[in-house]
Amino acid sequence: MPFWITNFSTTLFLKTLVTLAIVLLGATETFANDWPEWRGEGRDAVWSETGIVDELPAALQVKWRVPVNAGYSGPAVADGRVFITDWSEDPESRTMDGTERALAIDEETGEVLWTREWPTSYRMLMVSYAIGPRATPTVDGDHVYVVGAAGDLYCLDAETGEIIWEKHYIADYDSFIPTWGVASSPIVDGDRLITVVGGEPGGLVMAFDKRTGVELWRALDVVGEMGYGQPIIIEAGGARQLIIWHAAALASLNPETGQLYWEETWEAGAGMSVATPVHSGNYLLVTQFYRGSMMMELNQDRPDAELLWRGQSRSEMPDETEGLHALITTPLIDGDYFYGVGSYGELRGLDARTGERLWMSDQMTAQARWGTAFIVKQDDRYFVVNDDGFLIIAEFTPAGYVERSRIKLIEPTGDAGFGPRRNFDRKVNWSHPAYSNKHIFHRNDNEIIRASLAATDY
Repeated sequence: MPFWITNFSTTLFLKTLVTLAIVLLGATETFANDWPEWRGEGRDAVWSETGIVDELPAALQVKWRVPVNAGYSGPAVADGRVFITDWSEDPESRTMDGTERALAIDEETGEVLWTREWPTSYRMLMVSYAIGPRATPTVDGDHVYVVGAAGDLYCLDAETGEIIWEKHYIADYDSFIPTWGVASSPIVDGDRLITVVGGEPGGLVMAFDKRTGVELWRALDVVGEMGYGQPIIIEAGGARQLIIWHAAALASLNPETGQLYWEETWEAGAGMSVATPVHSGNYLLVTQFYRGSMMMELNQDRPDAELLWRGQSRSEMPDETEGLHALITTPLIDGDYFYGVGSYGELRGLDARTGERLWMSDQMTAQARWGTAFIVKQDDRYFVVNDDGFLIIAEFTPAGYVERSRIKLIEPTGDAGFGPRRNFDRKVNWSHPAYSNKHIFHRNDNEIIRASLAATDY
């Protein structure tokens, strides 16, 4: 064969490989840049994009603002659409009856593409917090799954909003809706949609066929309440484990069958298992408001775990607690250290091996009962949105908290609640933002916004 033909064929082959690689990398990047569920892809609160601002600017470029009604649910971003849920009360109602709604918004323009409404009642919820859905939508391909505060689960067509199938936790599964409403976002695993239902009998957690809604399995008894935790799936001990942090225990299940791998009993005060479990290496951490934190050490050889340590305090007061008593804020683990926001907004750094407190700071979050921040890792730093509506770039180290910059992102509009040391005129923002395609998406009870964090925009 002539040399020039061989050379041409080789060159063409290499060009084809390069083109294919670019296409595949582009597809991967687009997929990775979406934020399709609670705390992002994999639920690990890691924002993997590059080209993000080093420091926050003096003013953010807000690309659009879209009016919405009230709600705690965060946005999900996938395939060029932003999904959010909200609530409006019937002005004629005296029993907290109203309408929940799912919206799809064009990611680039802010145009509302569709809405889907359903009637519901919040009469079973505590009045102070009866202002909207809690669960972030979960997007899987051409389906989006939404859950209302009263336990209404809908599988919707992501393009049109049409209802594909639906479940109603009270009517279908005899669930008892907890005091602060249903908060758990469903998680997709293969052909399964797994969600915390609180069903009777034995249906605290249930798996459905994600396309048809047919029940596949149910697991765990409800003890008291279903809790407010988010299911996660981890890989440890040579197995994929579905981790459920509910009001009575921390449990590990086989996500394919619902089989129980292991369980550690630990009652959450007032049923408030809220913060998402955090997995890193052999560590698995959960935390609660009244009793502090608990660290499990995962077995490396099989799906099992043993208690490493747990908090002993039963007080919520910051001057009476040494560990981390978090409520809404999900902490983070970095090596052998972990960091989180405690019972009254105090930021703490702790030793993951022992639970010993290393330092405490009042700089990041307001020092108020149930002070909250939502923390996402980006490269070697963290983006934080606190409940006063500030966006912060920060570092967390064993020596202390380092704040790089901050800017006001959105106005807080929610009620801070009740209890000792409450600031009665304080408004809060308790919705987790989404980070996608170099932008942050965030909502309050009046609007959802898209603001650029791309370095090229500043």
